[in-house]
Amino acid sequence: MVFSKAFFDLQFSFAEKVRALSGMSLGSALFGYTNLYVRFGLGRAFDAQNETWQAYVAGLPGTEGGEAGREWTYHFYLKDPEATTAPPVVATSGCFSYALSSVDRARLHFRNAETDGSSPLGAARVERRRADLSALVEHMKRTTSEVNLVTGGSWLYNLDAYRRLFPPAYGSSAHVVPARYQSMTLWGQFLDHHGQVKESMTRPFLRSLAQRASLDRLEECFPFQVLAVHAPAQEFYDFYAV
Repeated sequence: MVFSKAFFDLQFSFAEKVRALSGMSLGSALFGYTNLYVRFGLGRAFDAQNETWQAYVAGLPGTEGGEAGREWTYHFYLKDPEATTAPPVVATSGCFSYALSSVDRARLHFRNAETDGSSPLGAARVERRRADLSALVEHMKRTTSEVNLVTGGSWLYNLDAYRRLFPPAYGSSAHVVPARYQSMTLWGQFLDHHGQVKESMTRPFLRSLAQRASLDRLEECFPFQVLAVHAPAQEFYDFYAV
């Protein structure tokens, strides 16, 4: 999916505010407070000296950002908008996949795999999403017998439409993980299933951002926080009867 310029503009505005409040360079704010590094296909090592990242920063017009900085950012992204940004996974089923974060721990990931423009979490898709998860959990049980804990982290766990797909113990474990500024698990809340920004989310975000006088509790500008969740793998095996 190719994301809209408005999505990058939103993150750029956030970085400009961080720069203004902190005195750090614009490049440092864009590195530490946006998802741009990942969107440019540079992985998740977050090396500020990465050659491609340095080329992006060097091309920023001036130090203040502005519209020229936004244009450069989107131009840089469009050089390779389909660059690999997804984490490596063991298996995928529909909208869900899982990776092994350790020998005994699996981490769930979600992406919109619907091709007809339908909301992947709409009421009409509940059974399809549960079927996705059932097949994924069956694969996990059959091929990764050492896994005893399933984890996840996303703004999506704030939504009933998402939590209802999982075992109750998984959703009830949710706790806030602050300051995930470099992660799509935070910034994804501003996108609809077409990759366009949701004005209903961006307006209150920008209004709150404009009122900030320091970096203290800056994450509260976001409508939703990233929630981390976990549950024993057996809870998933029982819930999906695999």
